Amino acid sequence: MAAKRKKRTRNTAEKAIRPSWSLKQRLLCVLIVFTVFFLILIGRLFYIQVIWGPELQRMALDQWTRTTALTAERGRILDSKGKILATNDNVYKVVVWPNQIEASDRERIATELSRLLGMDYDTVLTRVSTTRYQERVIKRQIDKDTRDAVEALKLGKGVGTANDSRRTYPYNDLFAQIIGFTDIDNHGQEGLELAYDEYLSGTDGKQIAETDSSGNVLAYSATQYVDPIDGLDIVITGDSVLQSYLESALADAVEVNNAKSAQGIIMDCKTGRILAMSSQPDYDLNNPPRSDLALLAEVSRNRLVTDAYEPGSTFKIITLASALDCGVAGARGYYCAGGYQVNGETIHCWRTAGHGDQTLTQAVENSCNCAFMQMALGMGSEQFYDYIYSFGFGQSTGCGLSGESSGIVTHEKYVTDNDLARIGFGQSIAVTPIQLCTAVCAAVNGGYLYQPHVVQRIVDNEGNVVFEANEEPVRQVISESTSKRVREILQSVVDNGTGRNCQIEGYKVGGKTGTAQKYDEYGRISQGSYICSFIGFAPADDPRFVCLILVDEPQVGQIFGSTVAAPFVKTVLENTLHYSGILPSTKSETVKVPDLAGLDIGEASDRKSVV
Repeated sequence: MAAKRKKRTRNTAEKAIRPSWSLKQRLLCVLIVFTVFFLILIGRLFYIQVIWGPELQRMALDQWTRTTALTAERGRILDSKGKILATNDNVYKVVVWPNQIEASDRERIATELSRLLGMDYDTVLTRVSTTRYQERVIKRQIDKDTRDAVEALKLGKGVGTANDSRRTYPYNDLFAQIIGFTDIDNHGQEGLELAYDEYLSGTDGKQIAETDSSGNVLAYSATQYVDPIDGLDIVITGDSVLQSYLESALADAVEVNNAKSAQGIIMDCKTGRILAMSSQPDYDLNNPPRSDLALLAEVSRNRLVTDAYEPGSTFKIITLASALDCGVAGARGYYCAGGYQVNGETIHCWRTAGHGDQTLTQAVENSCNCAFMQMALGMGSEQFYDYIYSFGFGQSTGCGLSGESSGIVTHEKYVTDNDLARIGFGQSIAVTPIQLCTAVCAAVNGGYLYQPHVVQRIVDNEGNVVFEANEEPVRQVISESTSKRVREILQSVVDNGTGRNCQIEGYKVGGKTGTAQKYDEYGRISQGSYICSFIGFAPADDPRFVCLILVDEPQVGQIFGSTVAAPFVKTVLENTLHYSGILPSTKSETVKVPDLAGLDIGEASDRKSVV
């Protein structure tokens, strides 16, 4: 009994000192609460230091520093002779530091600035009051007088001025479609300014100065400068003198022919350099018509790279070169009865009475559609298409200008013989002027296709060349002997055929006329609307310059490329040859002069000359 009582007593004592399950649960809950608390604390610290940290640091810096942006100088654009075409003027900008402007002063400051700068009051008030930004620009590109007027207002430590830059174009409308323009923030909007914006822009710097609790710059504080990195300079292949020749000729072509517009290009056929390029009418680069967006789009678009059109007879150069190179054309003659039957359809020549029997050279001189239909069908779609693609049609030329079109070349598997016949004389295919000019260069320069380019080099501030254009041939399209034959035939076109209006005294010139129909928005032929063109090259025996001019919708009695466009190509080529120092190839005559020594004027004049 005593042993049992002792065992019961020990069990009771053990129960007394053993914690109950409810106590364990309470301890566990306390532990969980403390754990959650510490996790929340750690999370909060992580958020403050890592997530929110940069913002807090910025806010702290705003309280004891003032940061002013330093505008980078935009790179210049120069022509091939070093003339500056696009540069920058030193102007000023009005800036505010909202965190350093008292709330009670914001309305007064907004009133004064909006009145002086001619801005909307609410816009200025919003910028002055938005404290989440350390610095806000109120207005850019103000002149010195306006800057002095702002400073004279003494609007307090939260308002100031800083240096700024404004894009300017010394030659106004020269190279308008090539250069393009920028917006007020100096970001490229069109032309090279847009296509090469990343090279021209540079990187802005900043100036950081320490301030006191009131926002005043400390007199002996350390000022930190992060220098701006200026943009790179671009040197183009264009020559300002040649550009002026071309623009003047195009303006005359529009006026004389009462035309909608005119486009032209001069290319160095041995390098692919675009020496001049323009579409008239153009616009002043310093004052683009921003208020009329439709007009701005019309005059700033570089049609020579963006617009595809049916080339008409100028494309016959490509058909001729291809047919000669593959042996389809040669010594054989061509008969023209005014039309040619293809799969039961009569496709007419431009001369409905026909040209009769012709040699190859005569067929090209006459620009006979029937002869070129036979050449195209003789090659067949596979062979002809190989040449078309090899000459660069149906693909971008990569000339370096934005918005370039690839033209329209119907896929070979969908082309019928009827289509192929029309392609032979420049219909049922659409090309860009830059494609056509590049291809013709290859046809006459020995057969080598070069990539056309408008940027020759890109240079940094120290004069180091960071980019240089590659002027190696892309490929050889036709043989040199074929190219020589093409040159001879096209010279005959100018000497004896439809290109007579491009003859230049003392020089050998080759070329080809073109007259193409236009289509409306529904793909139908637009009656009475034509594009007349002429593409010429000189000197014909050793070509250097190729010039293409297109006149859009001329309103004159005779609408032919030979009368509407050829005379203006003649003017451009003649001026270009003289400017480039290429002497005329005139024949010299030997004259025997009599011996007049010792004679007076009377005796000498009486002496008959002996030749």
